[in-house]
Amino acid sequence: MKFTLAVCSMFACLAACADTEFAVGSWKVAFADETALLTLSHKDGNAELSGSLSFTGPAAVTGAGIGKDESVAKWRITSSRDGFPNRLALVDMCDNVDGYVTFQADGEGVSLLVYHRTAFAYAGTLAFQGAVRYRDDAYPCSVTPKKGDRVLSVKSGPAVSLGDDALFSPSADEALAFKGMKWKVESGKFAVSAKLRIDDATANAISVRIVKDWYKSRWVPNWRAPDRRRSPHAPTGWLSWNTYFDQAGSKENLDEARFAAKRFKPFGMEIWNIESWQDNSPRLPVSNFHNMDLETYKVQFPEGMKWLADEIKKLGFRPGLWMAPYGTGNDKFYAEHKDWFLHDKDGKPIRSWNGKYTLDPTAPGALEHLTSIFDKASHEWGYEFFKIDGMSGRGPGYCAHLYERPDIRAVMHDPNCPNPFERTVAAYRKGIGDDRIFLACQGHFTGAEAGYADASRTGADIVHPNEPVKWENILLQARCTVNQFFAHANVFWSDPDCMLVSQAALAREQAQVEATVVALPGQQTFAGDKLAELAPDRVRLIQQALPVCPTRPGKLYPMFGHLPVWDLHVSRPFGDWHVVALFNWSDEEKEVSVAWDELGEDPDRRFVAWEFWTETYFGEKKGGLSAAVPPRGVRLFALQPLADHPQFLTSDRHVTQGAVGLLDQKWNGSRLVAKVAAVGGFPQVVRFALPKGWKVKSATANGEGVNVKEEHDGRVVAVELSVPRSCVVDLCLDF
Repeated sequence: MKFTLAVCSMFACLAACADTEFAVGSWKVAFADETALLTLSHKDGNAELSGSLSFTGPAAVTGAGIGKDESVAKWRITSSRDGFPNRLALVDMCDNVDGYVTFQADGEGVSLLVYHRTAFAYAGTLAFQGAVRYRDDAYPCSVTPKKGDRVLSVKSGPAVSLGDDALFSPSADEALAFKGMKWKVESGKFAVSAKLRIDDATANAISVRIVKDWYKSRWVPNWRAPDRRRSPHAPTGWLSWNTYFDQAGSKENLDEARFAAKRFKPFGMEIWNIESWQDNSPRLPVSNFHNMDLETYKVQFPEGMKWLADEIKKLGFRPGLWMAPYGTGNDKFYAEHKDWFLHDKDGKPIRSWNGKYTLDPTAPGALEHLTSIFDKASHEWGYEFFKIDGMSGRGPGYCAHLYERPDIRAVMHDPNCPNPFERTVAAYRKGIGDDRIFLACQGHFTGAEAGYADASRTGADIVHPNEPVKWENILLQARCTVNQFFAHANVFWSDPDCMLVSQAALAREQAQVEATVVALPGQQTFAGDKLAELAPDRVRLIQQALPVCPTRPGKLYPMFGHLPVWDLHVSRPFGDWHVVALFNWSDEEKEVSVAWDELGEDPDRRFVAWEFWTETYFGEKKGGLSAAVPPRGVRLFALQPLADHPQFLTSDRHVTQGAVGLLDQKWNGSRLVAKVAAVGGFPQVVRFALPKGWKVKSATANGEGVNVKEEHDGRVVAVELSVPRSCVVDLCLDF
């Protein structure tokens, strides 16, 4: 995203025309008297704020005070007249200086303050209208937590909310934070505005500051700019563990993959991950598996793992592999490499979740071995996605915890090694290679994984071994998403664990909650059910979650609890809208509501609302929205800003209701044209909202006539699109 093109000439002009220039900390201030143009430039050259200043004050100011005439006038703003070069003068209608604009340094920030010269106070407004130039990948967000906040904020595209107070650059881990300003996107640039009151000390200043190392200095000490070449979006796929557990072999995996190739691959499913393939893995626990070598459990995988990877590729998927290499249950391997493992002070092997024998990452030769097995699985067997388990984890049985304990450090080959866990993560990445995807299972953003992994399993297990998914599991998955979503995309892709929607385990309402929790925020989306056993409506749920919508967090700090409102704010060149989930986490029906200001919208703005799961039109709404939500349920609304002409409303193609699938829309006065991505062989319904009195005369899709169905007293029209092959459809409605 670039927001600089329209303002470059303005900044160049200011540099040439400024009458006043001075430094304030790490910022340069330049001001041109004739045009009242002000520019603030950061010393590193990546941030500039430029625009016009104006001041409205009393029409008359006398030595005794304000004149009896209470009318106002536009004053002039000039360079200093008294030899103090680092402030500007407010000049009244009689050409007297009666106030000042000053600039203050605050670390990497600069603030602007307006105040009186005279001993008496008068009312006046200092206005600023300008634009921001910042790093090319920056997007609007909030860096200031607000008490009582009930909304998980998700952004797709350069969506601007009234509550936003910063631009964040994911590649630089840097924010440009504002105070006291409002802003929006206009013609591809960020426009900012502010009104300061000279007579109100609570509203007489604005500021802008650079905040370096936003994540690194707070939560992610091993932060590195994410490498999106190998994983340009959050991964999608399927894995066997959550329903097959340790019982899925090559046959079960390929049977499921053949089903998915027909029903889910066209929608965007990409990865097929193999779990529990190691020798001695017919039954849990994982500590008995042969996790540190490439011996395969031949009963379930008789053809070998390279053969299976090749078969998966033939079906159009990228093969993935689960590994848990921090220990092993292989007695023979342990006997041959005893020095690679941890032993207590009495010489007994130390057990962990990963094995009867636990890896010592400081042992000579151990890391080289780990690198070599990943290199073979990646480059000889052909696996392209690696889910590495037993990492930082949620409990003390995982090795990142163990390696930090003094009693464990004391028995390592090198007790003084400062980073034994990071050494393992680096060894995995080296073996996998730079062109493969690395998912840190039970990883976390405070650990070493952030510097090496592309994605992280931030959620707990969605099921317990050999049990179906339960409501309590979904509650935990949702809570983990809320708490850690602020790291999504900017650190690594968030993986909430699988999306499970089986009718055998979940009522329809609960399955809808599960699909919304996983897919609406744009997290990694893996299915995990026995696909061929799903009812058609549950198959449809998975299809409506694929592919992943490109998203980033709108609030760059952790949140807590089961928030009742999740807001996906979508911005595209052709439109800006919200997709809002209202959750009822309780066991009784509840009325759940949201006010527009909670979504960062003007309370007076009008939207038209459509509910996705019940296919219900809620009509025009102002100020907020409220709905009765069933127990353990969710209502998912598309909120389109009200137009005075027919407009796109929603599509049943994807839970994001247009953020995935709608490519463009244009209105020319009598015709609405929408470009819609359609999946071959799978119909979708696209709906449009009509102001009262409007009627469709004709409709075509790629030049062919299509039927239009009126709904909700003619306020909504629905068009079903069905194409034999996936393509982009030009849908034209004439009025």
